[in-house]
Amino acid sequence: MPRTCRAGPATIGPGQPLAILAGPCVLESLELGLHVGRVCRDACRTHGLSYVFKASFDKANRSSLASPRGPGLERGLSWLERIGRELGVPVTTDIHDPEQAAPVARVADLVQIPAFLCRQTDLLSAAGKAAAANGRGVNVKKGQFMAPAEMIGAVRKLAEAGCDNTMLTERGTFFGYHRLVNDFIGLGDLMELPAPDGPPPVCFDCTHSTQLPGAGEQTGGRPERAPLLARAAVAAGVHALFVECHPEPAGSLSDAATQQPLDRLPALLASLASIRRALAQ
Repeated sequence: MPRTCRAGPATIGPGQPLAILAGPCVLESLELGLHVGRVCRDACRTHGLSYVFKASFDKANRSSLASPRGPGLERGLSWLERIGRELGVPVTTDIHDPEQAAPVARVADLVQIPAFLCRQTDLLSAAGKAAAANGRGVNVKKGQFMAPAEMIGAVRKLAEAGCDNTMLTERGTFFGYHRLVNDFIGLGDLMELPAPDGPPPVCFDCTHSTQLPGAGEQTGGRPERAPLLARAAVAAGVHALFVECHPEPAGSLSDAATQQPLDRLPALLASLASIRRALAQ
């Protein structure tokens, strides 16, 4: 029996509203976070979708040392806490070091493990312990180098650390050079992962899935294909969708090549809600 994942007041999983994890790639300012979060929240409410605000306080995996990384742990968490409080929504952000797990879990309703770090035992253990101690959840992004079945290891490590409030996110698989592909057979396998207590809910990252990695100091992308992937994933039955969005993607400090224009998000969410309703009939 598939289980659910709780992120504050939002419950993600079978029989629950489609959840949208959306926001800018990196926290550029408190004002930008509040603006993006407000637009996303209101659009989700209009269409009966759950909403979790997402943004990173530190982009520790940038291709270049010269790339902007964000406000850092202390300021970033203060911004996330205020965004969650003022908008009345749960928040999520990613961690890169075990030492970040405890402070992040005191603020974020859902702790995110980046795809490249999904096998790191110390990071998963710290995230699981901190999430369990604070009543939080953990969302693990599947590595671009991993088969769906291999994610059982991350789920077990979190469970051994005391956390079964988990979710897995698909974000594309490496195919040769400078290209990610999405394996929808694998997506189905991920949703049926034979975990001891049932498969965790699955989220689909429609923006990072359009990346063209390794194409220079800045990752390229095909952002015009993100809506197509989003619609296909919702039709396939995923429980949540991960969307990075920005008022001016070309001017954003991170993932400028893949973020979705904020003004197009309400229309995309309307189409996704329609697909979800059709599946329920």
